[in-house]
Amino acid sequence: MLLTHGRSGRSIVNRSYYCMFYCVVALLQTINRVPRKHRGAISLFDREFVHTGLLPKELSFDLHRVFELRQVDDYKKIEPVSLDEAQEAITVAERFLAAVQQYLSAIGYFLSQQD
Repeated sequence: MLLTHGRSGRSIVNRSYYCMFYCVVALLQTINRVPRKHRGAISLFDREFVHTGLLPKELSFDLHRVFELRQVDDYKKIEPVSLDEAQEAITVAERFLAAVQQYLSAIGYFLSQQD
């Protein structure tokens, strides 16, 4: 949808990352953990959800990749984000969101739309 509404690749990567970040924050709330920084949230996500086997390590890989892409795009890169990078960020964020929704539903914190 963002691609069809003429958003820049940079804003798409940013919004995709924040989708994933707020999923992580929601997960951390279920265990009463409140991170102070983005890197802290990612570290807690890895430690509490990935290393324990509650969520697959592919989600950690995706989160780290989109976080780094956002960091580079926001602070280091001058040239525009390619449409391929933007589409990849959207795809990864959608997959991450679906996995977190499924997990939260399974533990009773999130009612799926079928409920």
